[in-house]
Amino acid sequence: MKAKQTVFVDQFTNGVLDPKLDFEYTVKDGGHIVANTAPGCWGPMMTPQLKGGHEVTKPVHVENAEVGDAIAIYIEDIHVTSTATASGSDKPNEGSFGDDPFIDGTCPHCGTLNPETEIKGIGKDSIYCKNCGKPFTPFTIDHGYTIAFDDHLQMGLTLDEENANKLAENANECANMPENSIQNSILSQAPTDLVGVVARMRPFLGQLGTTPAEVFPDSHNAGDFAQSLIGASHEFGKTKEALEARTDGHMDINQVRQGAVLVAPVKVAGGGVYLGDMHAMQGNGEIAGHTTDVSGIVRLRVEVIKGEQLEGPVLFPVAEDLPYLAKPFSPEEKAKIKQLADKWPGVKPETSLPIAFVGTGATLNEATDNGLNRAARLFDVPLGEILNRATITGSIDVGRHPGVATVTFLTPTNYLDQVGLLKIAERQYE
Repeated sequence: MKAKQTVFVDQFTNGVLDPKLDFEYTVKDGGHIVANTAPGCWGPMMTPQLKGGHEVTKPVHVENAEVGDAIAIYIEDIHVTSTATASGSDKPNEGSFGDDPFIDGTCPHCGTLNPETEIKGIGKDSIYCKNCGKPFTPFTIDHGYTIAFDDHLQMGLTLDEENANKLAENANECANMPENSIQNSILSQAPTDLVGVVARMRPFLGQLGTTPAEVFPDSHNAGDFAQSLIGASHEFGKTKEALEARTDGHMDINQVRQGAVLVAPVKVAGGGVYLGDMHAMQGNGEIAGHTTDVSGIVRLRVEVIKGEQLEGPVLFPVAEDLPYLAKPFSPEEKAKIKQLADKWPGVKPETSLPIAFVGTGATLNEATDNGLNRAARLFDVPLGEILNRATITGSIDVGRHPGVATVTFLTPTNYLDQVGLLKIAERQYE
């Protein structure tokens, strides 16, 4: 397929990232991807026909991207198009799945695996199996809320039952559901356990990355969610070793927002850039397990970095999102550094810029170790050096509980130059 300067993506996967499928979109190195994304967790979780827990865009082939390279993804614009959504903490419905309610939802009434479903009415029993006509979802909202957004997309307000039901009557319209999405809008559930809460909006992408080297359910393309694949009896069961084929595109890191740059590993020819799971707001950790999933329009620019050999994603956040100790030094601080160095002849202060390594694993401890080791291996330095740099010039932060973390620290510019990341850091912070 001929590469285009700009590709417009409006097609979605069935919840599965499969490296063996042909890419339907091809973009030039340096080109743009514009996508209309569908809501993430809750809608797909209530749609067992989707086999991954999310509904992400079909991957885009990037011209010149080869296995062993990396793709810098510049997030140029994120715009929420939903006027409302619903969310909450979850409770799997026992007897409604095999090994994993995200993947092998099974109707308890007729035994159909991954059946088509449809919405009839409002509330917890509003989704029905098309095969037998009885209510069925793999999950239930344990404690939830319906939230509406202001016209300026700056604030959200959780609603009472009367108003939530009004939105539920026009769920797809309020969600502004993309035409090619097949998910059941979570607004049809109209949860109202939390009323009158006001929250600031700051949208970001919960899913952004490249296609893994083996087939993965989309929400399981990360070291924590992927643990449930080990030894599973469904079609996506894997060994622990096979999890290394992941690319950690499912991060739920709220710094992956407009203005940030994500550098992702290329593990299949063309990279296969995909995105989705846009959130209207989320604190560090996504501690409820889910947040405010919305539809939106995203504009990305992609750039191939040859021979990068990344093990997982590297993030260059917006400057204001950086931890205090990892922020680039101001002119005033640089002047003070020079005065300090002048007192100690022979010691030359290094020049540095921020970088954040994404680590994932079964637990937050494992995710932290994963990020630290990825940094040490990329820069070819002792692990102890990264431990010290992250301690005095950085921070360890929770991306998603239980197993996504960011390891952020100030990095010598010559380190960044050696691995081809200096220009990105300079553009981002200088």
